[in-house]
Amino acid sequence: MTSLRTFHRVAVLLGGLSAEREVSLNSGHGCAAALREEGFEVVEIDPGTFDLAAQLNEAKPDVVFNALHGRWGEDGCVQGLLELMKLPYTHSGVLASALAMHKQRAKDVFRVAGLPVVASRVIDRREAAQRHLMEPPYVIKPVNEGSSVGVFIIRKGDNRPPQALGTQTWTLSDEMMIEEYVPGRELSIGVMGGRALAVTEITTSHSFYDYEAKYSEGGSQHVIPAQIPDAVAKEAMALAEKAHAALGCRGVTRTDLRYDDTQGQNRLVLLEVNTQPGMTKTSLVPEQAAFAGYSYGALCRWIVEDASCGR
Repeated sequence: MTSLRTFHRVAVLLGGLSAEREVSLNSGHGCAAALREEGFEVVEIDPGTFDLAAQLNEAKPDVVFNALHGRWGEDGCVQGLLELMKLPYTHSGVLASALAMHKQRAKDVFRVAGLPVVASRVIDRREAAQRHLMEPPYVIKPVNEGSSVGVFIIRKGDNRPPQALGTQTWTLSDEMMIEEYVPGRELSIGVMGGRALAVTEITTSHSFYDYEAKYSEGGSQHVIPAQIPDAVAKEAMALAEKAHAALGCRGVTRTDLRYDDTQGQNRLVLLEVNTQPGMTKTSLVPEQAAFAGYSYGALCRWIVEDASCGR
């Protein structure tokens, strides 16, 4: 995995308007600091409610490091603007970003590619609140959010779905995806330049790997390399590479899977691909890059030098 281009002035996009704003700020500040240490001239831009095109025109960067998470930053919108402005940018392009962000569309691609996914469908949140639309246990999640925002696990014995989905105070997407719940272990695999870095198992004392478990201190533990059979680890890494390729992703991604080793099972199930994975020093991908021999600064430099248009 060699560097492709050399840039000097980097605009780091961070913050934004999504439900993952705080996570993006943490990622962006960390990457900006690392890039300065690597010798780049860095300007940090928080799009917020401002005119991003005007901010970029004023900053005059050679390249854009996209550290935005969630809607508007990860779903092809910002990528389309950067294509129009002919500004090289990091991570995946318009189509891959849009596909990966829409969980059901991504699953459609995975099915065609022959990758293992569970049954799912998209329904209106108000309908999901009225009655069970799948035999419990199952999962309800916004079709276009990340970081486990708005995710519910419906257990066996639950009388009805969460009523929060039907309220006027709901601020996330009206489109929800329901899918079969897969028991077992949570695995995550970073892919860099098309090649898997490592397999991490995530454990938590929370009921599942939710937003609080992801980002609160002590909310989760990362075991790298995952303590699973070698054959399973190799298969998990191959699935991550295939999912990355099937969506047409570029740069760095992170694939999340479930490894069901319960009741004599031995199956891997692909959940989703994150095209803008968390980038703090303790995030999953930087941890895996360090395991593979890349310092945090070297990882950030590689991502910048991999940037381009037409991704």
